Amino acid sequence: MRDRPQAVMLFAAGFGTRMGALTADRPKPLVHVAGRALIDHALALVGDAGIARKVANLHYRAEMLEKHLAGRDVLISVETPDILETGGGLRQAMPLLGEGPVFTLNTDAIWKGPNPLSLAMQAWDPARMDALLVCISPDMAVGHAGKGDFVIDEAGHLSRGPGWVYGGAQIIRTEALNTIPDRAFSLNLLWDRMQAQGRLFGLRYPGQWCDVGRPEGIALAENLIGQHDV
Repeated sequence: MRDRPQAVMLFAAGFGTRMGALTADRPKPLVHVAGRALIDHALALVGDAGIARKVANLHYRAEMLEKHLAGRDVLISVETPDILETGGGLRQAMPLLGEGPVFTLNTDAIWKGPNPLSLAMQAWDPARMDALLVCISPDMAVGHAGKGDFVIDEAGHLSRGPGWVYGGAQIIRTEALNTIPDRAFSLNLLWDRMQAQGRLFGLRYPGQWCDVGRPEGIALAENLIGQHDV
């Protein structure tokens, strides 16, 4: 089995309820920031990192995203009748992604700085790691009001607690997905197991990041990258 990720899972199935009226008639990945749909910003990162195999999971208004992605060399995993959360969604998509570790990337964030996927690939050490999460310092997480998700020790191990913010980009081994009995579940279950085994790692991102999970995040993200929607 290969130890280097060669495929990326784009998480695009969510309802986007925090976006209010903006997602009443469209899925959140099609909300525009600086003239481009959020999912197109994510695909630009994927292309720049040279990741050839791309899979997106869809659920809410899936037909709109399928139409948007048509001809873009993105494989589609539609979750029906119910949404499967990050873990269940990733497991359903595994026949499309292939064996071995994969990248996963949330489609509702804007990055300013080095490509987080390329940085993760450079830092990935399969001998020590089962997952490598790209994390942002709270003072570089634009518009983020929380206290952070993880503590990173000197060796790079992650533990739960206030500190660094998970940015929604990672490399993760997928073998343990089949040990979860539930159909819908969060990848947090795998992260907790990996942490207990000392195999959950964090990468400190040197740039800035903005979560576009609420309407006000659009203007913050556009200011971050110095561009505005048209």
